Amino acid sequence: MKKRKLGHSDLYVSEIGLGCMSLGTEEAHARSIIDEAIDRGINYFDTADLYDLGLNEEFVGKAIKGRREQMILATKAGNHWEKGKDGWFWDPSKAYIKSAVKESLRRLSTDYIDLYQLHGGTIEDPIDETIEAFEELKSEGVIRYYGISSIRPNVILQYLQKSSIVSIMMQYSLLDRRPEEWFPIIKDKDVSVIARGPMAKGVLTERPLSDLSRSIKDNGYLSYSFDELKTVRGEIKKAAPRHSMTEAAVQYCLHDISVGSIIPGASKREQLIENCHAALADPLHPDEYEALQKATKAEIYEDHRK
Repeated sequence: MKKRKLGHSDLYVSEIGLGCMSLGTEEAHARSIIDEAIDRGINYFDTADLYDLGLNEEFVGKAIKGRREQMILATKAGNHWEKGKDGWFWDPSKAYIKSAVKESLRRLSTDYIDLYQLHGGTIEDPIDETIEAFEELKSEGVIRYYGISSIRPNVILQYLQKSSIVSIMMQYSLLDRRPEEWFPIIKDKDVSVIARGPMAKGVLTERPLSDLSRSIKDNGYLSYSFDELKTVRGEIKKAAPRHSMTEAAVQYCLHDISVGSIIPGASKREQLIENCHAALADPLHPDEYEALQKATKAEIYEDHRK
């Protein structure tokens, strides 16, 4: 598995990581997927304290024990929850972040986190205070680097200008090209994009459309109606005939060097294997990349721009 340098850090992450949210609540099953990922050369694992209220972090921590030094471990904070209580609320305060990291370290069975990410964010947040929290954790050696998970342009711009983030996690795929508007400035700041949702909820895989969720059948995907999805899948196949649908989806996201890694989730071993094969497929030729762009919509974020 090829690796890429994450922004201005010294973290070299596999081009395809494992988004751990889909691992489920059965430990043996989760462990089997993580083991398979490691065997196939994946070194980047992305979890969050909110996933299954900490259980996901526990599974990941146990699975990589004994090989921690070879792994790039990422988690997230900002969604305030307490064990034994229902619900959560947004809390990007310095006090909560510095408290939450201790719990994540405990659940992950580690004394440091490679990449600690703010799990969301709004322009109304106390951004300077949030940055201060991450910077202090970095200086204390508790985290190596930090980043944000956000699709809001105004939030992204604030962190690019004020902080030393190395990554921005954004939903990005052939069917959600909105992040591309911001690639030049992200690249200029020597920050990497971590692409979540590269398979567009299964639309960009070999699965028949008839097997997709009821929500997609009723509502389509983002601005694509279900009928449009039928058409665009055909156009994607024409644009990249050398590749399967999954390969085209993965290689499209990896084409721009702004992307440090893509993190599809995998609830089944077969999905993980398919994703890994796609990451090892031939890169897109320039004409294929251009044809894929012509086949899909180049939209922008309409909200949160100021």
